[in-house]
Amino acid sequence: MTESEIQKQIIEYLNKSECKVWRANAGMVRVGKRTLKLLPKGFPDIFGVRLKDGKFIAIEIKKPTGKLSIEQIEFQDWAMKQKIIYGVAYSVDDAKKIIEGD
Repeated sequence: MTESEIQKQIIEYLNKSECKVWRANAGMVRVGKRTLKLLPKGFPDIFGVRLKDGKFIAIEIKKPTGKLSIEQIEFQDWAMKQKIIYGVAYSVDDAKKIIEGD
């Protein structure tokens, strides 16, 4: 299963549960002659809110063999110091465990 397939399944699951989440696009994209800067490199693939308490959710999606980039590790280090819900998910079950934690 590809990372984008896992991501789609997780977004569908979370939006049907007690969350509202969106897919994030990070980096830069070229549109004609213009370069648009998106979210910073390392920003997680999914972000949103846990509706029962309003906590911010940030989840990085990886396929089973995937590894975090340096920028993703830096975001992870920062996120773990904050009062947000953060984790790396390799499956819908992983995402479920992440949002159920505090």
